[in-house]
Formats: sequence, structure tokens, C-alpha cells
Amino acid sequence: MIAPEEVPGWIIHEDERLLVVNKPGDVVCHPSKAGPWSSLVGALREHAGLPTVHLVFRLDRETSGIIVLAKDAAMASRLQIAMQRRLVGKAYLAILTGELAAAVTVDQPLGDDVSSPVFLKSGVVPAGEGQPAETHFEPVGRGGGYTLARVVPRTGRKHQIRAHAQWLGYPIVGDKIYGPDARLYLEFIDHGWSEALAARLLLPRQALHCAEIDLRPAGLEHVFTAPLPGDLREFCAGKMIRP
Repeated sequence: MIAPEEVPGWIIHEDERLLVVNKPGDVVCHPSKAGPWSSLVGALREHAGLPTVHLVFRLDRETSGIIVLAKDAAMASRLQIAMQRRLVGKAYLAILTGELAAAVTVDQPLGDDVSSPVFLKSGVVPAGEGQPAETHFEPVGRGGGYTLARVVPRTGRKHQIRAHAQWLGYPIVGDKIYGPDARLYLEFIDHGWSEALAARLLLPRQALHCAEIDLRPAGLEHVFTAPLPGDLREFCAGKMIRP
């Protein structure tokens, strides 16, 4: 549950039409049956004192970073159309397993991974199947067997960055589904976080952070940024990951 006093510290920008926040890595976006303070959207609706706020795009629960919400339906529609037309720039920071030597673009279609024990998992599928997907990975720091990468998804498929990182052979640290074994996700769902999971995953959540949203291509004069959060900074420092 979200405490009301937490919310103001998450807000990056607020005006009469937009509400932009830096979501922590343990907060779910969509409302649930547990009431408004169980989700980001519910908590922000209560904070703003509005009957509804519109989520322009979502982040997975364990992914931290920038989320843009619209306070009215017209702005929501404008931004959602801009997203569909790829007129919103997005950049992430991710900690990858392995030291990526140079920038690389993954241009591989994604679809359901029917071989996975986790039904919601995506994966690279043969050409002509699934949906086109393209992700650019650029190392900005390396060390200790890990890479801090700036990641730009040029399409917006489900779990795109995580699935492409796994296909590339540099899975995201802490990823329960696209990391060393998707069955770790099932173990987590059944039994919660444990020392055994910590030994395999190293972090209790996936090391993925939405660091930049550029709305200028959508006709708005806004670029929002959010620095790497404390848990990911500490991991980089512990592994001596340097630019």
C-alpha cells in the first residue's frame, strides 16, 4: 500500500493537464480491488483530487522511472495517439548481465513464448510471426561482469527490452522471468522473496529504469528525466561499474 505522504516526493512535474512522476520499483500502475492507495493511478487520483487520471503508458511493477498521466481525456487521447505514431521519445537505463562491448540494435519480432512455464512471457519468434520490435542498447559503463546500458525501444511491445536483452545474451539483472530461469518467477509468486532467489537474481527487482521521456515530437515543450534510483546506483558501485 502507498502512504499518502510518499506521493509528493515522486512528482516531477504537475500542471493543469499533466502529472508526471518518478515511480519507485515496487509500485503497480493499475488500480486494484484493494482501493486507491494500492496503485499508482489510484494514489495520484487521490492526490490530485480528480475523479480520474489517465495513464498514457505503463511500466511493469518492478520497473522504476518516469510515468506520464493526463488530467483530462483530450490530453490523454493526444498523447496516446502520439505514442502509437512513435512521436514520444523514451530512454531507459538497464543493468545487464555481462559486459557489452559496443552499441547494438536488436531488430527481432516478438510474440508469446509458448515454451515458457510463465504464460505471460514474450520471446523472439521467427520472421513473419509476432510483431516487429526494435531496441537499441548502448553501454555507458562496464565492470565486474556487468554493463550499465542506455536503452532506446523504437517500438513498444510487451516486455520488449527484457525479451530483447535475454535474446542478445545480456539479460537484465534481477529479472525473474527473462533472467537465468523463468521458473524463479513462479517460485517467487508461490513463496515470496528468499535467500535462494537473492543468490540467483542479485536484486529483488529487475534493474530497469525509465530515465527520459521526450514529449517535444508530440508538440509539447517537455523533456522529463529521472536519475538512476538508489538501489541500482548501489549495485553499480558494488560491482565497480564505471563509464
